[in-house]
Amino acid sequence: MKKINIIIISVAAALLLAGCQKETLNPESVIVMDTEVKNDFDRWLEMNYLIPYNIEVKYRYDVTEASYSVYTIPADYDKSVMLAHLVKNLCIDAYDECAGIRFTQSYFPKMFVFYGEWVFNSNGTYTRGSAEGGKKIILYGVNHVDGVVSNNELRTTYIPTIHHEFMHILNQVKDFPTEFEQITPNDYVGSSWSSSPYNSSDYYRTHGFISTYSQMDAREDMAEMLSQYVMYDQTWWDAAMAQAGEVGAPLIGAKLDVMKTYMKDNFNIDLDQLRASIQRRLADIAAGKTDLTSLDID
Repeated sequence: MKKINIIIISVAAALLLAGCQKETLNPESVIVMDTEVKNDFDRWLEMNYLIPYNIEVKYRYDVTEASYSVYTIPADYDKSVMLAHLVKNLCIDAYDECAGIRFTQSYFPKMFVFYGEWVFNSNGTYTRGSAEGGKKIILYGVNHVDGVVSNNELRTTYIPTIHHEFMHILNQVKDFPTEFEQITPNDYVGSSWSSSPYNSSDYYRTHGFISTYSQMDAREDMAEMLSQYVMYDQTWWDAAMAQAGEVGAPLIGAKLDVMKTYMKDNFNIDLDQLRASIQRRLADIAAGKTDLTSLDID
């Protein structure tokens, strides 16, 4: 019995000594991190978005940035370059011009995410973009940008989505004006906005709404008022007011007045000046005067 105990103690001691011996570890980590080599576009984004505004543009595919309930595909590299130019020219630069760079640095969303295709909805509409928490704007349908530019459809695609979502962000910064929703308080129709008769301009304009989606609720109404007003010139606006008629035009005009006052009093932005800047920029793009592909860094 004594001999067995001695053997057991000897084995345990040997194991203990072996465990205490110093091991030489491989200095190379077994964890391999993905590394991305910066390309010309990355460097252009750094100089035009990240450094001056602390804005990140995610054009490489990242499935986690969108809702898992929607189908997404990667954005094309060259078309992402075009869209980044459009956002810079028609949004960031326009606000810089009219409100100063400090405004844009302070309030503009800090991330843009690009996906290649639109998100198609069951009601026959499609989602062009969305905003999350006042910090991120997702833009869909990026792979269609060249056709949008060549067909002069920028007034209806991408850019109005950004101005629309930016109004939501500003409403989070400064309280939404309650007097706005009192202009047509009983005429909002919620999710029925895309159905007949609400989706007809003869209906929604005569009821005091500038677009069909404006009928969703008061906050969407105000966001649509901003995007429609700055994206279209006075000739288009006058035609819309003529269609709105004696009942609808005064209601839309009252909403416009509230919105102009809100922007001026809270952010010192003259909405007509912003509109003129965007209209000039749209004309330059349509005339081919704006290079949407250059990645030169001054």
